[in-house]
Amino acid sequence: MKRFSISDIEGLIGIKAHTLRAWESRFNLVPPKRTSTNIRYYDEQDLKMLLNIVTLNENGYKISKIAKMTAQQINTLVTQLKTNWNNDAVQVLNLSEATLKYDEEGFSKILAACIKELGMVKTMDTVLFPFMKRVGMLWQTSTLDPSHQIFAANLIRDQLIIAIDKVKKPVKPNAKRFLLFLPEAETHETGLLFARYLLKRCGHHVLYLGQDIPYGDINKVMETYEPDFAFIVLTSLNLGKDVNKIINKVMDNLKVPLLVAGSLISEFDIMSGERLIPLKNVCDMVDFLEEI
Repeated sequence: MKRFSISDIEGLIGIKAHTLRAWESRFNLVPPKRTSTNIRYYDEQDLKMLLNIVTLNENGYKISKIAKMTAQQINTLVTQLKTNWNNDAVQVLNLSEATLKYDEEGFSKILAACIKELGMVKTMDTVLFPFMKRVGMLWQTSTLDPSHQIFAANLIRDQLIIAIDKVKKPVKPNAKRFLLFLPEAETHETGLLFARYLLKRCGHHVLYLGQDIPYGDINKVMETYEPDFAFIVLTSLNLGKDVNKIINKVMDNLKVPLLVAGSLISEFDIMSGERLIPLKNVCDMVDFLEEI
């Protein structure tokens, strides 16, 4: 059974270590176990209970009241909350729990229900992008394994492809041509697939190249496809902090406006340019694509 330090728990459930210690000392809530050398740790059952406690606390239940409940009462209340698909915070926790357990069926069920209830756009904006940002941070701090991130990304990818296939909106008369790709060393396709979904829904033409496209290949595709716009997503922290250098390399091989989305765009200062259109969030992306 996997063991978690208090810093791991802090990242996984979003509660500060001093708060966890206060819950323990004042209410005896989920006291940690200790190794033979007296090092504190939490196991998977402790993590599940803490996730449930946080879920209730974030939905109006005071810690003092939760502390008086039995484990069965806590589980019953959380089970009721978990089916509230409009509760973004609960669904992010649900997906996090399913990811930790590699629960493919559970993860897919949660995601499909969110999409059915909220629609793809709102699900991406309020549930999936916050969830993926959280998973990425936990992977960077080694709280989660790379396999957890890959597991979640592949299941999200499956749902996006299903949603793309379901779009039946006809091509609009003044449809634009978009070239979608990820530059060298960028492999996170979720944002790019979401852009593909939005473009198809808006009735535009899309050439989707996918991940890790060499800079030298971009110009060759430009000459053949002749797009009106190019679209990239920058998410991976492995790309480094010089995001503008990557954007410049892409633009050197383009003659059309470049749309750039992804978490790195909101985290770093992006240069301005006549042909550069940064999209810092889902609203920016939706507004631009629906207006052209």
